[in-house]
Amino acid sequence: MENTENIVKEEQKRPELGKKAPYFKANTTHGVKSIDDFKGKWLIFFSHPADFTPVCTTEFVSFQEHYPEFQKRKTELLGLSIDSIFSHIAWTRNIKEKLNVEIQFPILEDLSMQVARSYGMIHENMGETQAVRSVFFIDPNGILRAMVYYPMSMGRNMSEFVRMIDALQESDKNQCATPANWQKGDKVIVPPAMTTQQAEDNFNNNDYEVTDWYLCKKSV
Repeated sequence: MENTENIVKEEQKRPELGKKAPYFKANTTHGVKSIDDFKGKWLIFFSHPADFTPVCTTEFVSFQEHYPEFQKRKTELLGLSIDSIFSHIAWTRNIKEKLNVEIQFPILEDLSMQVARSYGMIHENMGETQAVRSVFFIDPNGILRAMVYYPMSMGRNMSEFVRMIDALQESDKNQCATPANWQKGDKVIVPPAMTTQQAEDNFNNNDYEVTDWYLCKKSV
């Protein structure tokens, strides 16, 4: 009797925080772009299900409205959907015509779904030919620092993405963490004490707001 093997579909590999973001090079509405073009800057790389759809249209308008705030933070935007470059161009022209908003950041063409799959943007329960609403925060060294997924029915909150960039940059600059609901200018969390002496020093530090040895805040 001929031996048979169970064929197990390999689970789509998704990127991991703290590792290099997957490489890409592809056509965009601003010409060919690769991840290397964004070195030295932060990048918010996001996917949307499809061009010419209502929720995605409102998102792109909002991304554009917040684009100056991202640029102040040395952060670029890059969109992606599994649509052709011609669709992207027609859609952005339609947004300008109907909503008087000019999309100034590039949108990546990914008809092969190669880039989308390398970033884990395809969730089969949500559809095999659409990218879900995913957002990837990539730092100036090309390291993936945060990622967020949204359901098809929910538009994203751009103010939260500005806050996330602020928090990530603050943590890098001051070697600290940020508490829940942190906003730029708020106190940050001091790294927790790792020795009894450090714990005692925290209690005696007049610059700290001390709740207990493991939870201290400071102004930056």
